[in-house]
This record gives sequence, C-alpha cells and structure tokens, in this order.
Amino acid sequence: MKTKPEDFLDQRKPLSHIAFFFISLVVVSVVSFKKGTSDSLPDKLNFFLLLLVQLEVFIFIAGKIFKDLKTGMTSKEFTRIILLRFVLFYITCFFAALFIFLLFRYAGTRRTGNDFSQVFNNFRIYEFKSWFKSTIAGLSVGALIFLVIQWQDALKREQKLREENLVFQNETLKNQVNPHFLFNSLNTISSLVQTQPETAEKFINNLSSVYRYILENSQKDKVPLHSELDFIAGYFNLHKIRDEEKIMLNVDVLDEDKFEILPVSLQSLIENAIKHNLATRDNPLRISIYIEDQFIVVRNNLQKKATQLESTKIGLKNLAERVRLITGRVLIIEETNSDFIVKIPLML
Repeated sequence: MKTKPEDFLDQRKPLSHIAFFFISLVVVSVVSFKKGTSDSLPDKLNFFLLLLVQLEVFIFIAGKIFKDLKTGMTSKEFTRIILLRFVLFYITCFFAALFIFLLFRYAGTRRTGNDFSQVFNNFRIYEFKSWFKSTIAGLSVGALIFLVIQWQDALKREQKLREENLVFQNETLKNQVNPHFLFNSLNTISSLVQTQPETAEKFINNLSSVYRYILENSQKDKVPLHSELDFIAGYFNLHKIRDEEKIMLNVDVLDEDKFEILPVSLQSLIENAIKHNLATRDNPLRISIYIEDQFIVVRNNLQKKATQLESTKIGLKNLAERVRLITGRVLIIEETNSDFIVKIPLML
C-alpha cells in the first residue's frame, strides 16, 4: 500500500469554468452597454471568447506558480515568496495576454480573408496603447484579488496547522504518562535496582532524557535531525535494556547535520512497530532507519501479532497530517509481505 501524493492547492472543478463563462459574459455586456450598438455580434462573440480563454489561461498559470506554497514559514519568508511569485505571475500573464490577443487577431484576419502581414503593424500602431491600458488594468485587479485569496488561504492553513499542533501536543502529553509504558519502565527499574544498580541508573537517566526531549520539543515544527536521532538512541536503549535482544535497531544516516525533521516523528514510528509486531529472541523485531531521496525511512520486518491491540488510530494519521501541513509533502506508507515502511520528508 502506498499513499499517493496529493495536490493540496484547491482543485479545479467544472463550476469554476461556468463561473468564468458568466464573468466573461457580464464584462462583454457592460462594455457593449457603454459603447452602445457600435460592435457587431461577431465582434462581441470574439471579445467574449478572448476574455474566456484569458481567464482560463490566467488561472492555469496561477495554479502552477502558487501550487507549492507551504505552511511552517515565518511571516517574513511567506511575504517574500508570495511577492516574488506575484511579480512572476503578473509578468507571465501579461505576455500570455499579448500572445492570446495576437492569436485572436490572426484568426480573425484569416476568417475575413485579409492580409496577414498587416496584423502586427496594425496592432503596434493603432491598438497597442488601448490594449496595454486595458490589459494592465485587468491584470492588476485580477492579480490583486487572487493575491488576497491566496493570503486568506494561507491564513486558514496556518490556523489549521495550529489546531493540528494542539491535537498533537495533547496526544503527546497523553503519551508521556502512558500507564503501560510507565508501568513497564518502573517494573524494569525496580528489578534492576537490586541486581544491576549501574544499569538501573543508566535506565533512569535515559528515561529522564526521553521525557525532557519530548517536553522541550513537542510544540516545535521542526528539530535538527541529529537531535531526533540522539533522542531515538536514548528511547531505544530503554527497550533494549527491558527487552534484551528481542528488538534490534540499525541507524545508517549520513549528513545528519544537513537536515531537519518533525519532532518525535521517528519515535512514534518505532513505538508503532513495537506495538503491532511480535518480538522474540529467535525472531527479533528489526527496525532500520536510513535516508533515501530526501526522505528518512523507517523500515521494520512484519511479524504481526495474532491479536492486535486496540488502536486510537491517531498515530500514523496524525503524523501524516503534520507532515502535510508543515512540509507541504506527504508521508509515504508502504506495506509488503515482509516489511512495513514509512518515509518521512526531510527539511533542509
């Protein structure tokens, strides 16, 4: 099973094409009313088609330029990026409008049988000034409206991100006092204190470090990858001491200082693997962590328990939503006959 990438920009629907049709019709009607009856029906129809094609092309261009805007940026970063793209959008639409207008002029010339060679000269001498004014005015109004819509959409996504983070923080706090995890940890400490006091001290220090990391980073959007891996090492040592050789972890990560990652994301995947799979000395649970194509991969061999524990279903779903909102990318989940694989996008 593989999660397909999604386009998180608003999807184009048939209703939008109908809206463009009526907008073009209204503009033609208003212009014709101001001019009186000087334009013929073919001229009005040509003007209507010109407006409709331009609207469709402009929205298509906007979708390409603004499609990968991400949340998780500072206000300054977002403002700089959207202004640069706004300028690119404006310039691209200007030249697209020029091309479409000339294309329609050439098509009209062919329909009437006039000389093609005079089309551009007539446009340059007689029509350019009025075309330039109307195009600049139309693009300015349209681009401003689109910019406001994009800004409002970004604000909505930021609000949703804050709401999702509140859910995550709440679930993280619940996990911090998970009775099952604490019960097992305290039992381990109790059994080690008398027989292996040095190991007990190491276990307590690791447990303290794990909880400190969660408390300090649960509200952040991203942390250095090396910090997350150090946290994972301490978290895994708790299981290693408690479960001995039943669980094995192999971390093969290079250039860890180059990347950042969502906090506590790797831990949730390791916890998920331990929760849903059998682990014995003869058939240990093997978990591997490595980097592949700007993703950090967590892979474990499948040894599903005959009776699965009741799940809140918040784990992978919540992580996938956090990844989508913070990075603008998707959490990739794959399951084969032998392995369960999750790929988390890395941030530079």
